Amino acid sequence: MSRLADKRAIVVGASRGLGRGVTEAFLAEGASVVAVARDPSPLSELTAKEKRLQIEAADGSDPAVAGKLLRQYSPDIVALVAGAAPSLRPLQQHTWESFSSNWNTDVQMTFHWLREALLLPLRPGSRVIVMSSGAAIMGSPLSGGYAGAKATQRFMADYATQEAQRGGLQITVSSVLPRLTPLTELGKAAATAYAARMGISEDAYERQLGKPVTPEIAGRAFVSLAAGDEAAAAYMLTGEGLQPLSDPAQAQRQPSGAARNAER
Repeated sequence: MSRLADKRAIVVGASRGLGRGVTEAFLAEGASVVAVARDPSPLSELTAKEKRLQIEAADGSDPAVAGKLLRQYSPDIVALVAGAAPSLRPLQQHTWESFSSNWNTDVQMTFHWLREALLLPLRPGSRVIVMSSGAAIMGSPLSGGYAGAKATQRFMADYATQEAQRGGLQITVSSVLPRLTPLTELGKAAATAYAARMGISEDAYERQLGKPVTPEIAGRAFVSLAAGDEAAAAYMLTGEGLQPLSDPAQAQRQPSGAARNAER
């Protein structure tokens, strides 16, 4: 059974890594997919055999792109997977420009797409899935502002959910935080850097990570969320699949007395 038959998805950051896995999984489940990538050339072979795949060569963090594509395609599913590869160096070796690169790409992209999804708004029943990172919880001392940017993406997904509820919009927004995986370009570079920092071999470091998150695992996870199988606001994604996380902003939505008690 095609679980996403008759659905249209936009995948931002679709050309490689986990985004490529999400794109292929959506197609396999019957969705038509608009693949957004700065360089869509890695998708050329897939495009040749998949009539339900359309390509948009665009920068997902461009303020004009989100509104234009949401209005043009009116998707049921939006998957925000794109992000900049951080500069892997200790804090004192960063410049402000390198430290803040993920704020100016990942966070900016998420802001524009969530903003436009709420303003348009997307049709009732639509789902937006924001890929953050496990670094949002565990930190990433060689990645400058990466961990903070990824934590902000998670918060922004929660903020969008609150605003959708306040506005009576039937839009579901969730965030997915994949653990570091050496099976993507970004993850492999990080594993190499952290192995060197710890003075151990790359193989030894990668063994510590456990079962890696593959593009196929990411694809299955996003299909599950797009199909409405999961109800949590945020998930850790490991090699074993999705694991629900507690809501980081729950205290903000409690009555004031309960919030005061939660602070003690």
